[in-house]
Amino acid sequence: MRHVIVTRLLTAVLGLMLAGCGTGNEHGDAGTNADGDAPVKVRLALNWYPEAEHGGFYTALVNGYYADEGLDVEILPGGPNSPVIQRVARGDVEFGVEIADRVLVGRAQGADIVTVMAPIQTNPQCLMVHADSGIESFDELKDLTLMMSSGAPWAIYLQKTLPLEGCKVVPNPGSVAQFLADEKTAQQGYVFSEPYVVREKGGQARPLMIADLGYNPYTSVLIASRSTIEQNPDLVRKMVRASVRGWQAYLESPEETNRYIHEQNPEMSLEILAFGADQVRPLCITDEVPLEQLGMMTADRWQTMADQLIEVDAIQAGQVKPTEAFTLEFLETSAEASTGEASTDPSP
Repeated sequence: MRHVIVTRLLTAVLGLMLAGCGTGNEHGDAGTNADGDAPVKVRLALNWYPEAEHGGFYTALVNGYYADEGLDVEILPGGPNSPVIQRVARGDVEFGVEIADRVLVGRAQGADIVTVMAPIQTNPQCLMVHADSGIESFDELKDLTLMMSSGAPWAIYLQKTLPLEGCKVVPNPGSVAQFLADEKTAQQGYVFSEPYVVREKGGQARPLMIADLGYNPYTSVLIASRSTIEQNPDLVRKMVRASVRGWQAYLESPEETNRYIHEQNPEMSLEILAFGADQVRPLCITDEVPLEQLGMMTADRWQTMADQLIEVDAIQAGQVKPTEAFTLEFLETSAEASTGEASTDPSP
């Protein structure tokens, strides 16, 4: 089951792991290619076990796009509470994959990390209800047991936004068994994961997308430390270019990559990976961000995210500057992007 953001835990872990944080790379100078021929070794830390939300990065590996850029990329699987932000900030790895709201919380705790591309535009977090419950919108949530991580920013935002008349919030059990057994329950999930598991076990779930409430952080964003960006911009540019290419290819033809992901994570069957790829495609390609502009971000979206995190007390006002949390410098489509905030480069 998917992990969720637990702000207090993230704060505590950040405080411990960022102590003594430096800008150096303990494993050598990534991006330095003294002889001009040897591929540059790069580590990419995932925020979860390999699945469809990482498909584009794996496609760049499987299809040789990283190799085309002279990069020898090692993708490091994550898991529950994977300290991706801390590892990137400390220089233990060159790049990481995270969620945008975590990036802002991390920056508030002193991690000087920057988002360099955002493949998933619409956050996949959802609240599942039973398909035959008659509930089709968040406003209709009433007299239900809501199984979710109540301390996660998105969950706090949901509780602040909705009346939730007669609803009781309980911890997420980590499996769909209780959901299947009780029609008066709703459960958190990712749209490309838990709804499929419910269907596989004979149930039918209707996902209500948290993004429809207006809480919509970019997902599976690629992050790097400020020091890596300043000291090795060519490395970052190559990594972004290959990753964008990988995501574009994955969204068009995911089958080969899904087989590779299945090998890395056998718990992800080819069937659920195919379902996941179908679900993630419209989350990446939107009216605002077509396939050729994949990875783009806007200052408005980052500002909205920061305002919402302040509203739910995940960060304090003035702790972060949203424009310092991302840059469009390495996205080759930024020059052709639509005018306005989307084409503004907020990098310092």
